[in-house]
Amino acid sequence: MKILHTADWHIGKKLHKHELNEDFDLFINWLVDYIRSEKIEVLLISGDIFDLANPSSEARKQYYQALVKLQQLECKIIATGGNHDSPAMLDAPKDLLRALDMNVIGGLPVDLEETLVPIYNNKKEVELVVAAIPYLRDADLRSGAGVTNYEDRIEAIREGIKDIFHTVAEICKTSYPDIPVITMGHLYTAGIESSESERDIQIGNLAAFKASEFGDHFSYVALGHIHKPQKVNAAIPVYYSGSPIPLSFSERKDDKRVLVLDTQKGWEPESIPLPVFRKLIRISGTISKIQQKLNDLVATNDLHSLIEIDLIEDQYDAQKIYALDQLVNNFEKPGFVIVKQRAQFKNQTKGTSELYSETQQLEDLKPKDVFLELIENHEYDQEAKKEILSAFDEILEEVQQSEKPVQ
Repeated sequence: MKILHTADWHIGKKLHKHELNEDFDLFINWLVDYIRSEKIEVLLISGDIFDLANPSSEARKQYYQALVKLQQLECKIIATGGNHDSPAMLDAPKDLLRALDMNVIGGLPVDLEETLVPIYNNKKEVELVVAAIPYLRDADLRSGAGVTNYEDRIEAIREGIKDIFHTVAEICKTSYPDIPVITMGHLYTAGIESSESERDIQIGNLAAFKASEFGDHFSYVALGHIHKPQKVNAAIPVYYSGSPIPLSFSERKDDKRVLVLDTQKGWEPESIPLPVFRKLIRISGTISKIQQKLNDLVATNDLHSLIEIDLIEDQYDAQKIYALDQLVNNFEKPGFVIVKQRAQFKNQTKGTSELYSETQQLEDLKPKDVFLELIENHEYDQEAKKEILSAFDEILEEVQQSEKPVQ
């Protein structure tokens, strides 16, 4: 049986206000062709289908159009919700999708047996079980009961995640003895490499889950949330497929991929590289160096390449900031778009608030960075500071779950 693992589609994502809908459409077209040509039998999508909990009508349309294309293939589709997704929105059409042989589990069901999706072979026998576990929220983990301090809260979250995966494994042993099980998950594990575009989850990523806690019953763990594709150190195969397209400039050098399992060969996946649909380019240096690098650019992709510019000079000079603005405003080269610019001066010392206003736009700052700067002006002991940050992380996650789409 051939199984394809992908995750973190982030439909509706904008990169510095630049739409990435064309990138996603090209990926889906590639995915459909690959599934058809390689006779993939199961498609796993491990969370963060959308970029916003309340996606725009255009993003929803793109999602359903992708499902229509995929449904025409002889391939079982199983998707789970991520921390960016609304469980209610993903779960709403589940009966309709199930009738089309698609299983989408937005939020954790009360009955964990409902996360189990049996996969049948040509003889109508169960050959594989997929435990489709979505992103686990506080209500799923019940991590607040009996917790009195910050460290206990972190440990409670870890134990809650562990308990759910272990309970699912026990159900599989009882209901599907001797049948291999793949589990899906959307979480942050210890020791991995992240990028700029993932949101912090579960107390600012501090409750990192140890991959060894998945146990030994699962044959493969298909993870989402981290956008850089990578293997996690564990006794069983545990992998992040990564996002199929770059979602921030920190991912511009990542080799985007999907992972393919052939169960006849084993449980270590084959890494399948994805085409580069669009280049992200970061150009830094003095005004003259930036100008030279812009002049040397040569278009190579179907989609416009997006450019970030960092002006780096020794001494502060308002004329150089003006020159950068003029350079950006007058830049016209087919196949390229400058989406962000900033300036920094090595020999100028400024306060943090001044530094923000001079070199960064508000949209580039993470909410937690701004909050950390705010509480730096108050004298809190270390324990109080941890409690305040923990409360902030909880509030931030609730706010992100109720985001409104940008019209």
